[in-house]
Amino acid sequence: MSRPSQRKLTTLEHNGVSVIQSQVHGAASSSSSSSSSPPPAVAEPRQVPQLVGGGKAAPPGKMKKPHADKESDEYRQRRERNNLAVKKSRMRSKQKAMDTQQRVNELKEENERLEAKIKLLSKELSVLKDLFLEHAHNLADNVQPPAGIGGASPAPNNTSTNGQ
Repeated sequence: MSRPSQRKLTTLEHNGVSVIQSQVHGAASSSSSSSSSPPPAVAEPRQVPQLVGGGKAAPPGKMKKPHADKESDEYRQRRERNNLAVKKSRMRSKQKAMDTQQRVNELKEENERLEAKIKLLSKELSVLKDLFLEHAHNLADNVQPPAGIGGASPAPNNTSTNGQ
């Protein structure tokens, strides 16, 4: 008599990742022909996300990847591409910093020029104000108000020539 095949699940911990293995165990009696039945199937181990905290699975991006053989061509090619990418990124970063520093220097120079122009224009404004006020004061001293304005009568003229 043969027993029904049974599936056995085993869980292993490998690099922080749970690996579930499934094996089919079948026991045939000695009276049945074992050569005609296929060998028991063994499922390949597969990675499942490790349970974190309250029974939640880690996101797929957080699962550890199996380490590649450091001697393989694929690994060396990936490392070389990564090294070139890092070098390129660092060069871009340095260039950006240099461009920013150059822009800062240009803006400082422009600021100094503008401040010098402000000082010059302020001095010019001050001189023009002084000239204007001096001219306005001289006009006020030399101009007498016309007759009938302000209730004041003109002063008598002492330089009359009618002989009286």
